[in-house]
Amino acid sequence: MKKFKEILNYEFSFTDDISISVKGLLFVILVIVLTSVVLKLIKRILTRNLPKDDRAKFDTVFSYGKWIVYLIFLLITLNAIGFNVTGVFAASAALLIGVGLALQTLFQDIISGIFILLDQSVHVGDIIELDGKVGRVEEIKLRTTRAVTIDNKVLVIPNHLYLTNSLFNWTQNGTLTRENVEVGVAYGSDVQLVKKLLLQAANSHPEVIKVPEPLVVFTDFGDSSLNFKLIFTLNDSFKATFQKSDIRFEIDRLFRENNITIPFPQRDIHIKNK
Repeated sequence: MKKFKEILNYEFSFTDDISISVKGLLFVILVIVLTSVVLKLIKRILTRNLPKDDRAKFDTVFSYGKWIVYLIFLLITLNAIGFNVTGVFAASAALLIGVGLALQTLFQDIISGIFILLDQSVHVGDIIELDGKVGRVEEIKLRTTRAVTIDNKVLVIPNHLYLTNSLFNWTQNGTLTRENVEVGVAYGSDVQLVKKLLLQAANSHPEVIKVPEPLVVFTDFGDSSLNFKLIFTLNDSFKATFQKSDIRFEIDRLFRENNITIPFPQRDIHIKNK
């Protein structure tokens, strides 16, 4: 037993100021093993619900972060057993501050990318609106998200924008979305006929879903018109601009055939002569 204690207390001397005992070395190894087990457990918890492709992306980032955690725990452990690591801490802190300031935006993008993968708020194929731009998500990377707009332009979105802007996910609740077309008619028009023609325009379009059925809302008495909103459901909101255009063409045709006037703003100007 005495000999075993002597072995544990035996010290390896590197310089006059730097030495480590066998007991301290075993403690360092134990800390590294425990850290490895805890990291694997955390990784398993975080990735259990991720799709295969997203899990692979997360593994790449996690592998880099794992070595940083190992380094931090190693330095803390060495300091706890009396190993002089003050100089290493000071150099590491200065280096990390410099790198952090230089790559601040890059780190924000990567951290945001990790949040996106874990939160699953955006998936490939979703139609999103961010900062007034609409696109269908084609690929989610750790630093950027690649989306294609309706006019087939590639939209590259830095992931940190998800944290600083309001994101609208048009298709998270499904591909069906409610759209609307607003129109005003002249005072004195038959409002029931207007309602009938608006519903006819919506129901005649092949892309409009029948259930829930389209509806018309009389929104307001405007300055120059009676204002209506035609509400309908589409299965592909990404192309809603074209479908709403078709419905407007049909509304204009039906109104002309039934003598319904779409007014323009008018003002009476009175000129007084002195």
